Amino acid sequence: MRPQVIIVSTLLLNATLFAVNLLVAIASGSRAVLAQAIFTLTDLVGSGLLLWGLYLSRRPASHEYPFGRGKERFFWAFVSIVVTFTVAGVVALTEGIDQIVAPETLRYIGEAVLVVGLTLAVSMAGIWVTLRELRLSQRTLASLLESANQGLKSIFYQDLVSVMASIVAFLGLLIVFTTHNAFADGVSAALEGLLLIAMGFVLTAESREYLIGKALDPSDARAMLAVIERNPAVAKVRSFQSMLLGPEDALLALKINFQDGMTTDQLEVAIDQVTAALRAAYPVLRHVLIEPES
Repeated sequence: MRPQVIIVSTLLLNATLFAVNLLVAIASGSRAVLAQAIFTLTDLVGSGLLLWGLYLSRRPASHEYPFGRGKERFFWAFVSIVVTFTVAGVVALTEGIDQIVAPETLRYIGEAVLVVGLTLAVSMAGIWVTLRELRLSQRTLASLLESANQGLKSIFYQDLVSVMASIVAFLGLLIVFTTHNAFADGVSAALEGLLLIAMGFVLTAESREYLIGKALDPSDARAMLAVIERNPAVAKVRSFQSMLLGPEDALLALKINFQDGMTTDQLEVAIDQVTAALRAAYPVLRHVLIEPES
């Protein structure tokens, strides 16, 4: 899967959307369209942060960072989620409440509806790009949502929330057009804000466990144990500790009892064999540490 393709396409789409939404929001006075402009701006900033995190994570390991900088992607995904969902949600909610309390007459409602439709179309195009990349990499949407790739999940949810927010904004503008009551426009903006805040809380909570140091999935751990125990030199695995260092980068530390009577050279060969077998079956294991025990 090519994360840079999804991130760059999101950047380009959001830059266009922000300009169009902002111009129409200023011309029409619609808070629902302004909420979309705010979201696309923060989405633009968030995508830039994800791209920066992807760049930093590819720096080689060093004395200061002996296991590489894979967690840069977790950190910048977290920052992106806070900026995109929480900040945008609070601002959109505030604008919506302001319109509810003191409704201002809307102008150019037809243009506002058109830009909402454009936002909906572009957001669906973003979802299509993500699904296409998943298909090309022979992965499913479920595997992405269950993975540690917080950045790409954030982008997918951004597009999904944008689709839902566009529908809410469209319904609000439709009510304003038929009733000439700008109150509905404020309600739409407030609902968009609440939707963003709710999604932000969900993704922020999920990011926390990766920043702290989440272990590999138990099913993957059991499968790795099976690979280790297939080696005839292994008597028993005494300790199995793992930690995700990035979406495609994991650390595995093992304490293994090898068969009695093995020489030092034989132990070295057995350790190399176990390491090679693990990495061949699970390329995500970039760091495998094995401590032999008697």
